[in-house]
Amino acid sequence: MNAVRSQDNGNARRAAWGRYKASLRYGTYVIFHPFDGFWDLIHEKRGSMAAAHTFLILFLLTYVLRLMLTNFQFVTAPLQYINIYEQAASFLFPFLILCLANWALSTLFDGKGHLRDIYMAMCYALLPYILIQLPLILLSHVISFDEASYYSVLASVSIIWCVLLVFVGLMEVHDYSPGKTLIFLVATVFGALVILFLILVFFSLLSDALGYFVSLYREIVFRLN
Repeated sequence: MNAVRSQDNGNARRAAWGRYKASLRYGTYVIFHPFDGFWDLIHEKRGSMAAAHTFLILFLLTYVLRLMLTNFQFVTAPLQYINIYEQAASFLFPFLILCLANWALSTLFDGKGHLRDIYMAMCYALLPYILIQLPLILLSHVISFDEASYYSVLASVSIIWCVLLVFVGLMEVHDYSPGKTLIFLVATVFGALVILFLILVFFSLLSDALGYFVSLYREIVFRLN
C-alpha cells in the first residue's frame, strides 16, 4: 500500500512539474502571438500562477542586475548607493497596486477578468524585458559608447514590447475593445494613485497615533517616577 501511494505521489509530482514547464514555455508563444496567447492563457488554462511568479521574480532579478552589472557608460545610477531591496520594492509595490486597481475597477467597466487572471497576464507580459535586458547586460561590456544607440534601441524595445503586451493581455482578459481598454488603463492608473494615496494616509495616521501613545507612555512614566 505504501509503495502504491509513493508511486502515485511521484506521478503527481512529475505531472505538476510537467505542467509548470509547459506553462513556462508557453510564455514565448504569448509574447509572439499575444491575441491568441493571452486568450488561451486565461480561458484555456494554458498558464499557471507558478510560472507567473517565476516571471515576476526573474523580472525583479533582471531589473536589479541591470543596475548593478551594466557597464557604467550606459547606467548612471551610482552603484554604492543602490539598495537592491528598495529597487525591487520600487517596482513590485506599484505593480501589485496596479493589479489590485485593475481588478477593483473591472466591475465598473464590466470586465470579465478575476484578480488571478489580471496578475497572471501582467506577469507573462514582463517576459520580453527579461529576454532582452539580460543579454544587454553582457552586451554593454563589449560595445563602445559610440555604439550606445544600439543598446538604447534594444532597451526601449524591451519596455515598449512589455507595455503593448500588458495592453493586449488586459484586453483579452476583460474581453474589451481597444478603445475601451485604453480608457480602462487610464482609469487603472488613476485608481492606483488613489490607492497609493490612501495607503500613505493610513500609515501617516498610524505613525501619528503610535507617536501619541509613545509620548503618553513616557509622560506617565515620568510623572510616576
